[in-house]
Amino acid sequence: MCRIGSIKSKTPVHPSVALNLMLPQQEGHDNSGFALVMQDLDGVFGHYKDKPLLSLACTPQGVQLVNDYMEEKGFVQVAQWVPDVDRQPGLKIEAMPRYIFRNYEYPEIYRYRSPEEREDLLLDTRLALRGLLDEGNNGFVYSFWPDVLTLKEIGDPADIAVYFRLWNDDGRLTARNILAQCRQNTNYDIVRYAAHPFFLQGYTLCANGENTFFTRNKEFQKSLHRGYIGFESDSQNFLYTLHYVLHELRWPISYYKHVITPLPFVEVEKRPDRKVLELIRESLTHLEINGPNAIIGLLPDGRMIACCDSKKLRPLVLGGDDDMLAVSSEVCGLNAVLPRRDAARDIYPHEREMLVIDNDLAVRRWNQ
Repeated sequence: MCRIGSIKSKTPVHPSVALNLMLPQQEGHDNSGFALVMQDLDGVFGHYKDKPLLSLACTPQGVQLVNDYMEEKGFVQVAQWVPDVDRQPGLKIEAMPRYIFRNYEYPEIYRYRSPEEREDLLLDTRLALRGLLDEGNNGFVYSFWPDVLTLKEIGDPADIAVYFRLWNDDGRLTARNILAQCRQNTNYDIVRYAAHPFFLQGYTLCANGENTFFTRNKEFQKSLHRGYIGFESDSQNFLYTLHYVLHELRWPISYYKHVITPLPFVEVEKRPDRKVLELIRESLTHLEINGPNAIIGLLPDGRMIACCDSKKLRPLVLGGDDDMLAVSSEVCGLNAVLPRRDAARDIYPHEREMLVIDNDLAVRRWNQ
């Protein structure tokens, strides 16, 4: 089992807040890894929000491969932040030699292209870099997108935080939206790509649980989009379906829940929208998920979502105050970062419910 959590704040917060949310839940994970995605960045990245940010971990040879590729394609580096890591002995971390976070200017021919063309460029660039680094085991590229930073590592979450100095809030690394998970993907091979959260074209998702329809989801998704690759974790299916429903089909967010956990046929028959629900189930039945899970997602516009499986077999709770909301697998996480909140207002989403947190921290509850 793993534990997941997220922070949404009106003012930028440091990753240490997400760490304090996650570590009280330590008995629910196995100390095999830590990963986070930060969106709506401030600090050292605050002046580069419109410039795509490349997040990667690699070898020195990998750095050179990336440099050569980006130069060849016309990307111009405009900023870089390299973590000042703490290499003290005894830390339980399988560190990569180099960690790089770079902002680039778009190639000149793309500076006046449509947003859709730029999105495709960033996706194709990330996929190309991934293939390039995979060839000689030279590293991992996690995201290439404006105003998004991704960090993933294998080891003890507390030691990973020490290594990257994530306990030290010096104001350089902050964001208004953070998704985090403590645990590597130990159901399959332990690789950095398997660690949640997962990211694709502005969509971020992490999950706690299992998807017993993994093979069915995977085989169908492979045919839907070139960006649906890897499948190092069964939870990647949840991200790809989120992306497909919202980005490719351009459906309202409420339909995501209908796709992954469709209502029973006997209930659908009684509804005025039954024809729509029947068509969704008929056309996208291979995107249905099964098994115990809880999901937290982050959309390109900054909204955050949360939902559970159709039997509510994994815990999830939302709580907060006027300045910050948090979603956590366990309430002890909320107690750690929001001790003065009104706990009576905490929300435990049920099996038919989708929570949507707007950018003003208003919480909308939608029922199937």
